[in-house]
Amino acid sequence: MTVGRCLTVATSDSGGGAGIQADLKAFAAAGCHGMSAIVALTAQSTVGVRAIHELPPDFILAQLDAVAEDIGVDAAKTGMLFSAPIIDCVAGWLEGTDFPLVVDPVMVASSGAVLLREDAVATLVERLFPRATVITPNLPEAEALTGLRGAGRRELAERLHEMGAPAVLVTGGHGDPAVDHLFDGREHHEIPVVRHPVPASHGAGCTHSATLCARLALGDDLLGAAREAARVAADAVAHGLVEIGHGDGPVHVLHGAAHER
Repeated sequence: MTVGRCLTVATSDSGGGAGIQADLKAFAAAGCHGMSAIVALTAQSTVGVRAIHELPPDFILAQLDAVAEDIGVDAAKTGMLFSAPIIDCVAGWLEGTDFPLVVDPVMVASSGAVLLREDAVATLVERLFPRATVITPNLPEAEALTGLRGAGRRELAERLHEMGAPAVLVTGGHGDPAVDHLFDGREHHEIPVVRHPVPASHGAGCTHSATLCARLALGDDLLGAAREAARVAADAVAHGLVEIGHGDGPVHVLHGAAHER
């Protein structure tokens, strides 16, 4: 295949800034064909999440089977999965696959809304971490998953690896220094992150993990894919749509394809 086939298994953001919508835009920006299996719906805007509606597991499986059987998958990512039953459903389906998998353990929205139920955290760790090629928590998520508040990225990455993740990329959007920290199970790598003081970072984490997925689908090694994900996510924030909505605006990963008016 000359076009990478990327699958996102995540939740819809009705405001178009994060979730499935952000993932599909990032896949397109990377030159890949994007597919989706939607596991839940949010009533969401730049201001916050008003409501969450889970989809039934049998319908989630129908989506996964439909795209895999007809189109095929070169790499996949998971985003907001919300509940233990959804995670069990997705993990069970993934057991029969061997493509690269990016697990983005989305836990809390930037608005503060809870995006992963507390009773689902253990299921996420036990069922999805071992299947992942790499997990991509941000700093607060890494601290919450490990219980190591205030720990450095190196220690957090090693602990998450001990918890079952083959490789860990602690992203650098929070805290100092501004670096993504990759631990591949053997070596540590620090990837500098350019921060932009633009109030339009909604969807930055999704864009990062989706770009990482796309680069793996296209054949990059993990370190190369991680470097490109850091670059693309920062650039999408730099060109963020500050005029959209009344909260933190969405990132703009497709700005290079926009038509001048």
